Amino acid sequence: MTESVEKRVRDALDLIRPQLQADGGDVQFVAFENGVVKVKLQGHCVGCPMSTMTLKQGIERFLKTEVPEVETVENVP
Repeated sequence: MTESVEKRVRDALDLIRPQLQADGGDVQFVAFENGVVKVKLQGHCVGCPMSTMTLKQGIERFLKTEVPEVETVENVP
């Protein structure tokens, strides 16, 4: 049986979490719906001017590589 997309997304987020935590931030998985991963940025990532770049160029790029079903990543409040 194939691992669920959600499990693979969670596992991939666990791989990049230490990099975010090293800068005082974190990311929480919220949901995966129709190719969209919804996450909640936490810690220093909240309100950081670089958070959009972190989300798109870091988290989204990595998730698309690790989990091909991912089309985009969104930060939810």
